[in-house]
Amino acid sequence: MSKISKMFKGSSSSSKSKHRSGPSAQEAIHKLRETEEMLAKKQEYLEKKIEQEIATAKRNGTKNKRAALQALKRKKRCEQQLTQIDGTLSTIEFQREALENANTNTEVLKNMGFAAKAIKGVHQNMDLDKIDSLMQDITEQQEVAQEICDAISRPFGEQFDEDELLAELEELQQEDMEERMKNMGRLPSVPSTSLPTRPSHHAHTKKKVEDDADMQRLASWAS
Repeated sequence: MSKISKMFKGSSSSSKSKHRSGPSAQEAIHKLRETEEMLAKKQEYLEKKIEQEIATAKRNGTKNKRAALQALKRKKRCEQQLTQIDGTLSTIEFQREALENANTNTEVLKNMGFAAKAIKGVHQNMDLDKIDSLMQDITEQQEVAQEICDAISRPFGEQFDEDELLAELEELQQEDMEERMKNMGRLPSVPSTSLPTRPSHHAHTKKKVEDDADMQRLASWAS
């Protein structure tokens, strides 16, 4: 038998014999926290006490050796109490964390139990045969809707062979390409008329001399 089963068995038997319940987890956690706070204050007091005893021992070290030794003894007792309090705090902290975890697990299990009962209640109101029939109806209606969409989207009027149209388009593109190649291969024709010739330098000089002679005759006539 496991420790958990023994614990629950013992708790059940004790509850039956005593007919009363122990403290709740929240109450126990609260008490442990109060104990932790009390021990923490005791630690602060002992730490200050140790400092005071050390100061007393230093002050009476040369003047009153007996008083210095008594102060050191009191310091040792305070240190022993601090060590005991540290151990007690560790135990209390472990116990408090175990209680908090147990309390959390209890709440989680309780909520999971509520959820399981709710799911069970919802499923009790469901009929599997009705669900199967409903899903079949939904599937049939989806098929009908798809058939209606196909019928609506089907084109009316004349139907043409798409492969035939593509072949015709390819022929037109080929003819257009051949026509462009022919136009690119043609060279411009040479003009048949002769270009005007530039007058020679000798004829230009002769014309200039004749003009000068005419100007001289006109000037002499005017005078």
